[in-house]
Amino acid sequence: MIRMANEQSMPTIFLSHGAPPLADDHTWTSELAQWAGDIPKPAAVLVISAHWEEAPLTIGATETVPLYYDFWGFPQRYYEVTYPAPGAPALAADVRGLLGASDHPTHHDPSRGLDHGAYVPLKEMYPDADVPVLQISMPTLDPQTLFDIGAKLAPLRDQGILILGSGFSTHNLREMRMDRPAYAEPPSWSAEFDDWMNQAVTSGQVDDLIDFRAKAPAAAVAHPRIEHFAPLFVNLGAAAGVGGATKIDGFWFGLSKRSVQFN
Repeated sequence: MIRMANEQSMPTIFLSHGAPPLADDHTWTSELAQWAGDIPKPAAVLVISAHWEEAPLTIGATETVPLYYDFWGFPQRYYEVTYPAPGAPALAADVRGLLGASDHPTHHDPSRGLDHGAYVPLKEMYPDADVPVLQISMPTLDPQTLFDIGAKLAPLRDQGILILGSGFSTHNLREMRMDRPAYAEPPSWSAEFDDWMNQAVTSGQVDDLIDFRAKAPAAAVAHPRIEHFAPLFVNLGAAAGVGGATKIDGFWFGLSKRSVQFN
């Protein structure tokens, strides 16, 4: 049963969203549904996805528009998924106000629908599509800048807004183990990075996480490009560096599904 938002501050969460076929994985979808049921139902969701990089920071559609199917080569049924969540114009105005034009200028793209980093997990968490959703772009992949953006957005948590960072805890598609079962033992580089991330997030080692390229084992293999790790820094900023707790772990074709919640 989903609990309704109350006067308590909403958590902020980072989840590993996976490719569209991960929505066919009953284990993963059940974990997401359980997670949504364990936290208050948000007044709205603000999504930062690995799949939208645009500067200046861009605010997506504030009314319901078609989804953005930002992937290629999949069966047709994945392009027929719908998720008509309400828009969140008031949240968009709050985002602009909190960021401030001088510090973090914003742009609006009224036609930009939710990408798969947003709608794939949200369809499992809130299947009735009854929670307003707003997606914003990452204007940079610089960890410190994203942390600062998250810190500015932190007051939204007191308004019942769920700030959701959507990426993948390890992400190297060239090293995916598609020749083995989905839940086979992961390669050492993915397991080592995942273990380091777990310890750093749990103990709130913000400086190490921001400098993960230098501090984490196998960082260059786990994230050849950091866009799938970058949303985590927004969550860290919104949580004021407080340690998080793992809600989903394990591996999928060698990639870490670790997903964490900051209260």
